[in-house]
Amino acid sequence: MTSTTSSPTIVLIAGHWLGAWAWDEVREHLEADHAHVVAMTLPGLDGDDPDRTRTTLDDQAGAIVDVLARSAERPAIVVAHSGANGPVSLVLDRHPELVSRVVWVDSGPVADGSAFAADLPEELDELPLPPFDDLAQQASLQGLSTEDLERFRARAVPEPAAVLREPVVLVNESRRSIPTTLVCCSISGDQVRELAQAAHPMFAEVAELAHVDVVDLPTGHWPMWSRARDLAEVIRSEASRTR
Repeated sequence: MTSTTSSPTIVLIAGHWLGAWAWDEVREHLEADHAHVVAMTLPGLDGDDPDRTRTTLDDQAGAIVDVLARSAERPAIVVAHSGANGPVSLVLDRHPELVSRVVWVDSGPVADGSAFAADLPEELDELPLPPFDDLAQQASLQGLSTEDLERFRARAVPEPAAVLREPVVLVNESRRSIPTTLVCCSISGDQVRELAQAAHPMFAEVAELAHVDVVDLPTGHWPMWSRARDLAEVIRSEASRTR
């Protein structure tokens, strides 16, 4: 059993179109083991926020820092899925002291100057969840049930365009010293290592990290639904050895 007094807070941050609800099954498994878990809905991804389309990467990074600061009896474990890598990379750069380990779920750190969709048309102020046939060309839907897809469609919130267009500015080399775990789902760990060594733009930053562990969890891009129990076990394991 994991003790809440001896283990760091686990902060769960989902990728594009998703809020804290996306982690419900994973959080249930973690909390059954008495872990202290905080699942976040990033600014811009609350459908009831009338100003959400004005959200920036700085807004999202600031919200994460606020959560980490409130949990800061000790540095937290940050679990970042997919497109959460932009704001989380900013947080690691600005406040590495607040994070004891980062767990990237089918994701990874971004490089200085990169943007998720720099060429997104200026007339767009948000990007809705695309049709699943189109989405499947970009990210694997393996393991998702009809119910998973229906829930995804019903609860997805369009991503603010500024978050997608903005380049990430990183200046602090200390971000690369934070212990890191890559949970590789739709791409294997061996493939990620090869792409990192080849300086592929999406994975080049991985080659610069000082402490990296790689865990293969074969499934699609949304393992919090397709393999929730297994993902929770990976997160629990990483938290238990981060003291």
